[in-house]
This record gives sequence, C-alpha cells and structure tokens, in this order.
Amino acid sequence: MITGAVIFFQIGRKNASLFPVQAFKHPYDSFKQSMMPHLRHTQLNPARLFIFSFLGLVFIGTLMLKLPHSTRDGISFIDALFTSTSAVCITGLTVMNTSSDFTIFGQTVIMLLIQSGALGILTFASYFSYFFKGGSSYETQIVMSSISNTEKIGDVFKTLKRILIITISIELIGAAFIYGSLNPALIPSIPDRIFFSAFHAVSAFCNAGFSTLQNGIMETGYVTNYPFQLSLIFLFFLGGLGFPIVINIIKYLKHRLKTIFLRFTYGRKDGHKPWIMTLGSRINLMTTFSLIIIGFTLIFLGEYDNVLTPHQGIGKFVTALFTSTVSRTAGFNTIDYNQLHIHSIMLIMFLMWIGGSPVSTAGGIKTSTFAIAVLNFANLARNKSKIEIYNREIANISIRRAFATIMLALLAIGMGVTLISIFDKNIPILQIVFECVSAYGTVGLSLGITTKLSIASKVVICVLMFVGRITFLTVLIALFKRVKYTSYAYPSEEILIN
Repeated sequence: MITGAVIFFQIGRKNASLFPVQAFKHPYDSFKQSMMPHLRHTQLNPARLFIFSFLGLVFIGTLMLKLPHSTRDGISFIDALFTSTSAVCITGLTVMNTSSDFTIFGQTVIMLLIQSGALGILTFASYFSYFFKGGSSYETQIVMSSISNTEKIGDVFKTLKRILIITISIELIGAAFIYGSLNPALIPSIPDRIFFSAFHAVSAFCNAGFSTLQNGIMETGYVTNYPFQLSLIFLFFLGGLGFPIVINIIKYLKHRLKTIFLRFTYGRKDGHKPWIMTLGSRINLMTTFSLIIIGFTLIFLGEYDNVLTPHQGIGKFVTALFTSTVSRTAGFNTIDYNQLHIHSIMLIMFLMWIGGSPVSTAGGIKTSTFAIAVLNFANLARNKSKIEIYNREIANISIRRAFATIMLALLAIGMGVTLISIFDKNIPILQIVFECVSAYGTVGLSLGITTKLSIASKVVICVLMFVGRITFLTVLIALFKRVKYTSYAYPSEEILIN
C-alpha cells in the first residue's frame, strides 16, 4: 500500500495536470513563487547597510536637536547637523557649547546619539528584531557576521548580546567611579550628579569627548580632580580596545583563574595550554601599550616646564598620561593645546591618526593597521617574504587591507586640508591639518578653530567625521561591485619600486 502511494505520488509529479488540487493553490503562494528569483538575486551589501544606517541616525539626530526643547536659543540646521554627526561618529568636535547652549533634553539626545553611534545602529536593530520576530534569517546573520567581525554565523547574536552586556556593565561601573570622585559642593543636586556621571561615562567609554562642563575638563575644580580623570582613562581605554579584545581578555582571565584554582586546590597544573589570546588581541594590546608609554614619556618630558607647570607631583603624571591616552581616542582636554610645543602637536596628530583598536569605539587607521605596516617595513629591510609573529603568519589579505587603509586615510585627510584651506584662507595650515586629522580619527581635539569655520568647511569636517567613523575602505566597498572569484592566475612579474 505504501509502494502504491509512492507510485501514485510520482505519477502525480510527472503529470500535475491530472490533479485538480492545483486549482486551489493560494494566491500568496503564486506571488511568493514569482518573487523567489528576485529574492535569490538580491544582494544585501553590509557596507551599504552600515552606511545608510549611520546616515539615517545622523538625520534623526539633526531633527531631534532642531526641536525647541533641545537648545536654549535655537540652533541652525548646519550646526545641528554638525553636532549630530559629531555625536553619532563619536568625535567630540563642537560648534556650540554643550553645557550652555543645550538644555538637559538636548544633552540627553546627544548622549543617546553617542551611545547609538558607538554600538552601531545595526547592533540595536538586528538584536532587538531578533526578539520581536522570534528569529533571524540566514541572510541577515551573514550580514551581521560581516559587520560584527564574527567568524561563526551562529555566534553573531551571541556576540551582539555580549557587546550590549559589556557596554552597559562598564558604563555603570565607570559612572559609579565618576560619581564617587565628584565634589558635592560643585554639583549639590544628587540627580544632577547622577546625570553628570552617566553622561561622562557614556561619552568616555564611547570615546566621544563631549562634556557638560563649560570649559570641558579644564573647568576649575575638575582639572585637578585626578581620581575623576583616572576614571575617564579607565573608560576610554577599554572603549578604545574594542569588543573582541575585551571578550578575549575575559576568556583569558577565566582560564588563568581556572589554572590557579587547579594548582592550589588539587596541587596540579593544567597540562593543556590553549591558544586563548588571539593574534589580533596580542598585536593590538602590544601596540596600544607601546603608544601609551611612548606618548606619555614624550609629553611628560617635553611639556614638563610648559603646560604641565600648573600641576604638582602626581598631577603631572596623571595629566601626561591623560593627554597621551586621550589623543588616540576620546578628545577630552585637561590642557590648552594651543600652548603645546610644535613637537608635541606633531606627536598628538600622529597618535590621533593611528587611533584605537579594530571593532572599537575609537577611530583612526587602527593599531593593528599600524602594527602590520611596521612589521612589513622590518620584513622588507630583512628581505623576508612573510610577516611572522607569535608563531603565526599574518594573512596576505590583512597586509593589503592595512596599506589600503593607510593610503585612503592620508588621501581623505589631504583632500579635507585642501578644501578647508580654500574655503578659509585666513586659518593657519597647522590648525587646519590638526582639525582634519582629529575629525578623520574621530578624536575631537581642536586648536580652537571649529567655531570659526565657514559653512562649507563645516560640511567638509562632517564628511571627514563620517568617513573616518565608517572608514574610507567601507565607502569604496559600498560603491564598487564585488567581482566573482576566479580560479585562474596570470604569470607574475615584479615592478621596480626604488
């Protein structure tokens, strides 16, 4: 009987017209079947989705800041666009004073834009739609895997969940530290102190550099509040490391605690030594600490009798460390950058250009890119064909991306400097270069020309902040159509370089 049913089913498949049940097919099924070829050939470019999501967030932020309740005396469209772009791209450059020109509502909008821009609008949209829809399509997971830099597609939403948990946890801890370091005499109201702590915790961890103080961290009562500054350093250091490295560090600490527990409890060692710290984590951590130490040493020695003069004892060390760390990521200021020596300004521009680690809230070309470039220089000098470090070989695609990122960053900054020097001829070139590097690196430091820029120059800075946040390489990937993989290879030939 079962065999007969199978034969009957096969005959029906070969001659479907014999069965009138086809006439009762639901209209939606026909529509779905007709649309399947289009759906199959629809390519959801992660780069385009990433760019349009940030553009949408910038536009929404602009409209929110244009609301009457956001500012005390109103705001022009270009200034609202500039502020929204700076907040979403977590830069910190401002054309209006966050403390005096914006209301509590406006400051809250800025804080939410900073948080949304740091985590990425795609993280929020995809993570929450996963719960509202009860799942996620395979195509969506592929897109999010590309954006979140996750190797396994199944780990995409697990990674996004970790990102949200880690972000909220660190910001809460940082806000508690900031609250404990504040002088109640400066902010008598407890709700105001809570808002101040929350705003600066979000701004610091997201490496934004916005502050609700009239003169930034240079405000009287805060410029010498070194526990407050150390709390900020703790926050923007972790934010600049990047989520993959933070998660990797947590895994490594768990392994070390397990090893110590086995050693003291059972008197034996864990014979298995897994490769917990990835090559990327090791390179980025080594580069980050090297840049902090080098920057701190040069600023401390070079500015000891200059901008560090008002500080005494431990204050000089904290201020030098704060300046070295903040130059790569956040954009808070505890010194007047116009008073720096020229060699210190060049050093800070170099640190801003490098920025933080990949998949972090910091900008710049990233520490891994800089490290790969330095390693490649050393290999070329030694006539070595492969970049090997920590018993691993760096993939050729990573080397190509690193040098493409460097060249595109220099191209973007050069174009910005050229355009602003045309639009604002009265501004010294050093200040323009500093402003453009700060904008592309999404740092937020300035030599005081941001409010003096013309409308055209403000648009240029907006574009630099946006491109610096999403990277120039992402823009090119979104514009150009990807070619299919080819299995053939032409004969290779070397070209004279020098």
